[in-house]
Amino acid sequence: MNLSERQQTILKRLRDEGGVISSNLLTDYFDVSVQTIRKDLNELSDLGLVKRVHGGITLPVQSQNLPFQNRQIINLQEKEQIAQSIARDIPEGASIFLGIGTTLEKIAEALLGHPGLTVITNNLNAALILCQNDRITTFLAGGRLRASDQDTTGEETTAFLRKFHVNYGIFGVGGIGETGTLLDFSPEESNISRSIMENCEKRLLVADRNKYMRSAPVRTGTINEIDRLYIDTIPENLKAICDEGGVKIVECAGKVEGQ
Repeated sequence: MNLSERQQTILKRLRDEGGVISSNLLTDYFDVSVQTIRKDLNELSDLGLVKRVHGGITLPVQSQNLPFQNRQIINLQEKEQIAQSIARDIPEGASIFLGIGTTLEKIAEALLGHPGLTVITNNLNAALILCQNDRITTFLAGGRLRASDQDTTGEETTAFLRKFHVNYGIFGVGGIGETGTLLDFSPEESNISRSIMENCEKRLLVADRNKYMRSAPVRTGTINEIDRLYIDTIPENLKAICDEGGVKIVECAGKVEGQ
């Protein structure tokens, strides 16, 4: 499912209010019934995007990622917008890393028409998509298979990625902290991201706006280590951090072909 405009605004207000907001404030803000807001909050809670508390909601404290099937459908349009923006910026014949996550699958789909690409990935679905074009050379990293995330991780995976040095490293993270800290849900995921960041010429981070102020337990780096942030729409606080760190921001909302 895609989040409704009101649900997206609820998440934005939740972050603007410091991670806690009351149901009464939301009903007044939208001028809708308590039942309408309750339905929105229940759906957001079911997706793991908020935590219901007495009288309102908070940002969830998460030690593990959302289920893979949820991630495939949440903010699907935003992921497609990000993917097409990335594809426009990657030249034919480039070499790239593609990291973990459902947004990276959409990027693989968007890059399918790019001849001459060399792609190194531990993302099973991205590899299966790219192998449909015999003019794209794809290397799939071995390692421990995570059925819950449909990727490979572990020492073998990171060692394989470190054998390459590519033009573009494209990756996502579990969350972005309030001050721009890049966060992941496990040391293995963090090691994948670090391997990508350390072995490419340009670091491209992809994230929808709901990743900002989303908790995850492992620190991977800071946003000023990347070159470009591809995001649907950027929160003002995160924009200020990127501007201070010299990170180029590519806002992708509305940039879908055919619209």
